[in-house]
Amino acid sequence: MAIPNDPVILLSYVNTQLRDKYPSLDEFGKSNSIDISEIKNKLSAIGYEYSAELNRFI
Repeated sequence: MAIPNDPVILLSYVNTQLRDKYPSLDEFGKSNSIDISEIKNKLSAIGYEYSAELNRFI
């Protein structure tokens, strides 16, 4: 599965997926065969970090 390259679109996409389908970022990564460290790095570059408590990037 290809994820969006643009960090802002990626943020929206991942947070929507986490809200609607997945109980955690790990589950999202496993279910879609995605390296979550890549997502974390891209979103960290624009000032967002994953909150496991909220299950979203803030």
